[in-house]
Amino acid sequence: MQQIQIALPDELASSLKEKWGNLECKLIEIIVVEAYREGSISSGKLREILGFSTPLEADKFLKAKGVDLDYDEEDFISDRQAHQQLEQEGKLKKL
Repeated sequence: MQQIQIALPDELASSLKEKWGNLECKLIEIIVVEAYREGSISSGKLREILGFSTPLEADKFLKAKGVDLDYDEEDFISDRQAHQQLEQEGKLKKL
């Protein structure tokens, strides 16, 4: 893992640490969210970096950050096919 050092004025660092807690973790979150937003990383990579175990956890995190999920027609078709397969296998409950 690459180490990056930044210098923050003491007053700013203290204020942010009081508000955010662990500054290193918060800065990683900010960078990862921005990288996802601009398309530099996938939601799977975001999940891996931030330690989420399910896609739903990552989706919830992104939603809380005000980030629109990258969900296109191809994703919809894939989800629909998975749903149909689960339905055929009797693994879905009917409402």
